[in-house]
Amino acid sequence: MATVNIKVNGKQHSLEIDPSTPLLWVLRDHLNLVGAKYGCGIAMCGSCTVHVGDIAIRSCVMPVSQLGTQEVTTIEGLSEKGDHPVQKAWIEHDVPQCGYCQAGQIMNAAALLKSNPNPSDEDIESAMHGNICRCGTYTRIKAAIKTASK
Repeated sequence: MATVNIKVNGKQHSLEIDPSTPLLWVLRDHLNLVGAKYGCGIAMCGSCTVHVGDIAIRSCVMPVSQLGTQEVTTIEGLSEKGDHPVQKAWIEHDVPQCGYCQAGQIMNAAALLKSNPNPSDEDIESAMHGNICRCGTYTRIKAAIKTASK
């Protein structure tokens, strides 16, 4: 065990944990931020996606010790009132069905739009590749991203 200091959604936390603990479990088990979901545990499905700095990462495979001083943003911290343009577009396009993957999808889409505010269809497909939606709402996801980019 070691003292690990991390900043999540603008708040500083000091935790006594094993530094090799994946960030996902720190968020869920120690900070009660359960928006990021456990899906596969091998960074292949995207349901655990959060931002480290401005980059979308798969938190299930990132040891908390690798964060350094970078801030983490989860779906809970993306916007105070759930009114981020991507979140609003998700509602407008009725994207979620079961909802399990949606936090990861939204976080990935928000990172895409931050780095590329006007993505092409190919840009969206490339950036979202690997974020799996078992309900198959990919067409609505792409439409929502296009709407959020406006």
